[in-house]
Amino acid sequence: MQFFNAADWIVIFAYLLGVVLLGVWFGKDQRNTRDYFLGSKSIPWWGIGFSIVATETSALTIISVPAMAYGGNISFIQIIIGYVIARIVLAIVMVPHYLKGEIYSPYQLLESAFGAPARKLAGAFFLINETLGAGVRVYVASIPLNLMLGEEILSMGTGDPIFGSIIVFVVVSLVYTYIGGVKAVIWTDAVQFFLFLCGGLFTFFYIPTLIEGGMSGTFQKAYTGWKLEWFNSEFSLAMPFNIWMGIFGATFVVLSSHGAEQLIVQRVLACGTVQDGRKALVLSTVIIFPLFLMFLLIGAMLWVFYQEHPRPLPHITANDYIYPIFMVSSVPHVMRGFLIVAILAAAMSSVSSTLNALSSVSTMDFVKAMTGGRRSEEFYLRFSKWSTVFWAGALVIVAYLSRQVEYVLNAAFSLRGLTSGALLGALMLVLLWRKGSYIPIFVGMIGSFLAMIFISQFEWVVSRAPALQTAKIAWPWYTLIGTSITLVLAFITRKLLGDKNKAPHGLAPTPV
Repeated sequence: MQFFNAADWIVIFAYLLGVVLLGVWFGKDQRNTRDYFLGSKSIPWWGIGFSIVATETSALTIISVPAMAYGGNISFIQIIIGYVIARIVLAIVMVPHYLKGEIYSPYQLLESAFGAPARKLAGAFFLINETLGAGVRVYVASIPLNLMLGEEILSMGTGDPIFGSIIVFVVVSLVYTYIGGVKAVIWTDAVQFFLFLCGGLFTFFYIPTLIEGGMSGTFQKAYTGWKLEWFNSEFSLAMPFNIWMGIFGATFVVLSSHGAEQLIVQRVLACGTVQDGRKALVLSTVIIFPLFLMFLLIGAMLWVFYQEHPRPLPHITANDYIYPIFMVSSVPHVMRGFLIVAILAAAMSSVSSTLNALSSVSTMDFVKAMTGGRRSEEFYLRFSKWSTVFWAGALVIVAYLSRQVEYVLNAAFSLRGLTSGALLGALMLVLLWRKGSYIPIFVGMIGSFLAMIFISQFEWVVSRAPALQTAKIAWPWYTLIGTSITLVLAFITRKLLGDKNKAPHGLAPTPV
């Protein structure tokens, strides 16, 4: 089936070329690691705010969030309540610590409080965490690309269309990230945010024109089909989503992702002042709730649409394909190309940010820290760029292994939950203890990691045993559980070791 005409391809190629040129333009003055990872702290707060939203959104929002509403209802919106709460807490509590001095990652605070081993362990956890989660996001992005280009084109030279689409996607994302560093990533993020926002708004208003009764008729049918159900007050550690999961579980998810993980924290660190860092987080707070609500409602609308129209590709049954299928089959040409661009924009903004964050931790928390900063800036900048290439290769591998995952949204967040609680717990101990031995931190973080591996595997077992379904633990609770385990084990270990096991460090970040 031919999905695209020449006009669609012009839109797609113009975007791909434009985003690369934009990244190269903004990144043309990279002279040292401060330029490459902090953008010389010259980027305005509103650009960073848009970048935060674009980075966390990714293709998971544009593809899997509508899929959740299509297959169920819009109850996922309860999770976004915690997303808002966490940002407010971080803006008040953590931003002043991150911008007290010039630091490159939140893990420098761990070294200042507990010594270099704590910083390295946290950095290693982030590298594991982000590589696994981002690899799944790359796979999600390959779904529309695979539909768009077709199996014949993508399998040329690879033997596998999915692998071919992953390669195409990662290479394009890598180019401007390699050249331009965080400044290129943030500014392309800002542009890409408006692209996928406009794509979502177009779809939101276009779908009702294809349904009898227009907008009011569409929502009436969605309401009748229970697609607009959003509130669930029943407490449960398993799915479906509920308000308690949103207030408590999701709050801890975002406290970790936006407060203890380099991917988002790096954006705040690029701000020039505490006020700018807070304004960037507040801007993302204002945007995130209506953005997710819009894509959930799009999923409900798609359910109504396909009740009245036959699906053009009935052999593809996975809900994660439903929005891309609609784009390439039911939207007029030119706009069809634009909507595919919207998905690529969301996905590329997330992955380019991931590559730069992974490179930052590799360079600043490991190589530069271990060499004591004695090598030249040219050496560290060169290493930063080559590590970006290395992590792009790692994402390709993880993305390809993710192709057998049944539901990619749950997979991505579950993988992140393995280490997110340990990272958040460690940063909370910086605030609680100020200084100390690294041993309680090690025990807490490693114990949490092992416990979350067990919980995730137990989840896999019970998902195949109907009698044990009530024992399942959903991913929004992973970070809260992991954080609690980290804190309990660290407090017990510190008590056993005694107060004499304190390191002579303070909360001020260790220079690099």
